[in-house]
Amino acid sequence: MSTPYRINGSRDRVERAGSGAGGSDGGGLVVLVVDDEEPGITTTRDMLNGNSRVGKVLTAFDAAEALRLLRQDNPDLAGRPSDAPLVDAVFIDVAMPGLTGMDLARVLFSFENAPALVFITAHGENALEAFDLGAIDYVMKPASPERMERALRKVQRISTPLEGSSGDRSALNAGSTGAALEPAGQDDHSVIPVELGGTTRLVQRSQVRWVEAQGDYARLHTDEGSHLVRIPLAQLEEKWADAGFVRIHRSYLVSLNLINELRMSSSGYSVLIAGGQYRETRELPVSRRHTRELKDRLVRSPRPPRE
Repeated sequence: MSTPYRINGSRDRVERAGSGAGGSDGGGLVVLVVDDEEPGITTTRDMLNGNSRVGKVLTAFDAAEALRLLRQDNPDLAGRPSDAPLVDAVFIDVAMPGLTGMDLARVLFSFENAPALVFITAHGENALEAFDLGAIDYVMKPASPERMERALRKVQRISTPLEGSSGDRSALNAGSTGAALEPAGQDDHSVIPVELGGTTRLVQRSQVRWVEAQGDYARLHTDEGSHLVRIPLAQLEEKWADAGFVRIHRSYLVSLNLINELRMSSSGYSVLIAGGQYRETRELPVSRRHTRELKDRLVRSPRPPRE
């Protein structure tokens, strides 16, 4: 049974879970949960305590308390290896009074040994910013034990690298957005949250055939339909460029390796986008300002494999 502790009279608490596998201290992962709401802390803490990978759970009700807890002289963090972070991971909510979760993340990634950062929140619109900061996962509330297990596997991969491997901790220490995501081969922008009837679904970038601008929003077109997300097309263009998405028009961003044909007619250029399992081939216009770049990408650049 877990034993609660108080630190300097604050509401910070430490609960010791069962002996888990992995973790930098050899007794299971040490995890800090930061949430300004008691139900959020309780639910996340209980799921973590129930996972065999976790050895110790610490909690804080805001960013200031979290930073007070993450100190070298904290007796509950004694015995950690000198080259390890004070905790293996921080599970953090986005919306908090004072310093937000995003603000706290920026502070944590300035640490010499940064912990792995997992956002656990009801706000799906902050996912891209979170991955930009270097988060390794973005868990939507209410989270299930199975979803928490997936997040902890990512934490453990970083905290306990395979023999002969340097792991991904160095990427976190640099504040990199290249922290390992699951499954292997994904990067930080390979999924995007979309709202569907009050629930949040994560759409894989590999499912997207093209993206259409709709004001400050973007519509993702997949084999199964389309999804409207509150992200400007220019932002997706920047974040997905390395994955083979190219701007062909002020209103369209397309997956380069799905372009079957570049056509020229009296009205200008257009591209044919390969049809998916449930979709026919689609023709989209190419503006004059994007034609030269598109031709160069098609002729000279190898097309990346679909994820």
